[in-house]
Amino acid sequence: MDPDEPGPNRSDDLPLTQEFLSNMLGTRRSSVTVAAGTLQKAGLISHTRGSVSILNRQRLEQAACDCYRIVQQQLKDWEAETA
Repeated sequence: MDPDEPGPNRSDDLPLTQEFLSNMLGTRRSSVTVAAGTLQKAGLISHTRGSVSILNRQRLEQAACDCYRIVQQQLKDWEAETA
């Protein structure tokens, strides 16, 4: 299942805590709180304790750095090589 592909198994609700995200990113939890609040005010996500919901995936991708697009393209290239 590819979370980037539309379909019946896709979920935009992610069970993530801010502490988990801060550990993954190597930053303080307070930084994740600020970033999540900014994304929520922009209407891109909704976050509650232990959960992040993507509200507007297209705008969220547009707000992301080019890194997201580059990583997605690399994954597609690797999948094509192994197919």
